[in-house]
Amino acid sequence: MPENPRVLRVVLLGAPNAGKSTLSNQLLGRNVFPVSKKVHTTRCQALGVITEKESQVILLDTPGIISPVKQKRHHLELSLLEDPWKSMESADLVLVLVDVSDKWTRNQLSPQVLQCLTQFSQVPSILVLNKVDCLKQKSILLELTATLTEGVVNGKKLNVRQAFRPCPDTHCPRPAAKDLNTQSEKNAGKIGWPNFQEIFMLSALSQEDVKTLKQYLLAQAQPGPWEFHSGVLTSQTPEEICINKIREKLLEYLPQEVPYNVQQKTVVWEEGPSGELIIHQNLLVPKESHMRILIGEKGHLISQIAQEVGRDLMDIFLCDIQIRLSVKLLK
Repeated sequence: MPENPRVLRVVLLGAPNAGKSTLSNQLLGRNVFPVSKKVHTTRCQALGVITEKESQVILLDTPGIISPVKQKRHHLELSLLEDPWKSMESADLVLVLVDVSDKWTRNQLSPQVLQCLTQFSQVPSILVLNKVDCLKQKSILLELTATLTEGVVNGKKLNVRQAFRPCPDTHCPRPAAKDLNTQSEKNAGKIGWPNFQEIFMLSALSQEDVKTLKQYLLAQAQPGPWEFHSGVLTSQTPEEICINKIREKLLEYLPQEVPYNVQQKTVVWEEGPSGELIIHQNLLVPKESHMRILIGEKGHLISQIAQEVGRDLMDIFLCDIQIRLSVKLLK
């Protein structure tokens, strides 16, 4: 630890699939968090560590914030509901991520995110508009900024025209009707947060864009002892990283609900005679039809997944990987 260590704990909040894990990976410079186009890839809180010079930034990559109704309806783990809230208790800064390419959700912060921000209003927050590279009309960014900040950033009023006017289309989200006399109804119509300190517009896939955000986070670090050795990238164990990488590929290649029903069991995890990492994992599925899908024609799919996981783990662990995946029926 340096003489004058500085530290910052950052919680990443956002809807499922907003790009939190992609952004975390880019900030860390290594793909340690699982990423896929399907929702709920991150199942519980994961932790990443950025250390530069005297500053250490701890990233808490939370599951996409969801409502209790969704958690019950889809039989999702309780961690998806609880972890974002637990993370907030130790946060020095909240990073709210919004996917601007999703026209159905982008023009309002979810009630769960707003509830989190309101309950922990003492914690400074910043807004990050992600996937800006997907927008053809960049003027939308100014309109979104005005809406999601209620026209106020860092205590100053924005001079941006409010663009989301009421429209006859039933799909167009609108603030709920509100009576200013009651606090609960006031919150029901709230779609933005007027207490963001900064706004960032970026693509989490762009190193250049993310570098600006990274420098900002490092600059916000406050005097305090480091929590991790400078060589640590994540709190996940190597085995957890491996399990997550395999699940990332399952989500990528398997249709609909199939990947969510696969159970993973590590059978072998050992170092080989030449220093290579030898991994054998069983993938347990509830139906024979799922088994056939996962194995693929002539075993092509399961071998492709094993090859891709092996390459990814080689980049993360910086050693040779021998990985074998076996598909079995749950008994």
